[in-house]
Amino acid sequence: METSLGISQGLKRSGMRGAVAVEFALLLIPMLLLAFGVVEYGRALYQYNTLVKTVRDSARLLSQYNPTDTASYSVALTDARCLAVHGNTTCSGPSLAPGLTTGMVGIASTTTTTAAGTPVTLVEVSITGYVFNFVFNPANLLANAANTIPFSEIHATMRQL
Repeated sequence: METSLGISQGLKRSGMRGAVAVEFALLLIPMLLLAFGVVEYGRALYQYNTLVKTVRDSARLLSQYNPTDTASYSVALTDARCLAVHGNTTCSGPSLAPGLTTGMVGIASTTTTTAAGTPVTLVEVSITGYVFNFVFNPANLLANAANTIPFSEIHATMRQL
């Protein structure tokens, strides 16, 4: 049987054998790179979100203490640092994000006055200097990309008692 181009069906099939496998192989590499990139950047967003939540929880913990009570407040400061890093106040277990240390946690307390003249004490908990490390960065194959993402300062401010 001849086609309109004059090529027999048998010749056409044997000449195209393996073409689908070659096309699949050519498309598989960019698709895998894209998938790995999505997973890695998703992991970066997950770690950033984890840091945001731990900072907020630490600020919430400190908002329950009176900063003028120095004995209980110094214990609360240590507890807040442990909560930001380990997710508990005893500093036990692994850190919530790889490479996170209590030295990266900053705590500041300020007293301001409202328009009515009432003093308000605010506590700010921050994490500075955290760097996300890629396990596999597909951008390295395309260009000389960095293997880390330095996060900017993550902070939360709440009103104290």
